[in-house]
Amino acid sequence: MNSHKKMRLGIISALHEEQQGLVEAMQGPQRRSHGMRDYTLGTLWNIDAVCVLSRLGKVAAAMTASILVEKYGVTHIVFTGVAGSGDKRVKVGDIVVAEALLQHDMDARPLFPRFEVPLTGLQRFATDLELSTQLAAAAEDFLRDDVSSVLKAADIAAFGLQHARVHRGLIASGDQFISSAVHLHQLKVDIPDLLAVEMEGAAVAQVCFELGVPFTVMRTISDNANEEAAVDFMRFVQTVASPYALTVIQQLCQRLAG
Repeated sequence: MNSHKKMRLGIISALHEEQQGLVEAMQGPQRRSHGMRDYTLGTLWNIDAVCVLSRLGKVAAAMTASILVEKYGVTHIVFTGVAGSGDKRVKVGDIVVAEALLQHDMDARPLFPRFEVPLTGLQRFATDLELSTQLAAAAEDFLRDDVSSVLKAADIAAFGLQHARVHRGLIASGDQFISSAVHLHQLKVDIPDLLAVEMEGAAVAQVCFELGVPFTVMRTISDNANEEAAVDFMRFVQTVASPYALTVIQQLCQRLAG
């Protein structure tokens, strides 16, 4: 990406643990508070960056993305966090890089088709191809070369991460923590190409679409979005998703700066 000198990368996560390490890695950090959120401005691996926690849910994420662009001049956005699997091929510890996102709880029928965001004509919002390709490559490199040096062997074994892989495709967002196999099955029937479910990405996607800002979304799969979804969730976020995000974002920044 040849525009890195002008780039200001916004990095959003929903939970503190998902972004732990990034703020500590930032050079020359300056903290700004706005709208009940703390934005940390600085440099990450030679990329001008702003880190922020959105908190959970679509409204919180949309507000955060809007402020990043309008107040802090962010030119590109990456959302990193965890998600539930939406496909049997997508396992705990895998990484999903979104090619598109939709809101699975958007339903304005009969005024508009199901999943269509009113007055946009769109059900799905595509991520930026170049940014997503760079992110997926960084994730591939991480899973191939760095997992064993970044994670403890006990955690790799406990969560079965030995064969983790990267997927690219559709992520769906809604203001619901999916913890029912029946609910997930119905979503899969309604959205056959679904790979992962979470609570923020599609809202960021809509904001970035409307503001003309390139964006991408990376989700580490923490659970199977069923009745076991909450088991060891925070342990996974702290011991797996956090180092995943830190290392992949480092590699992404190095690629963008290179």
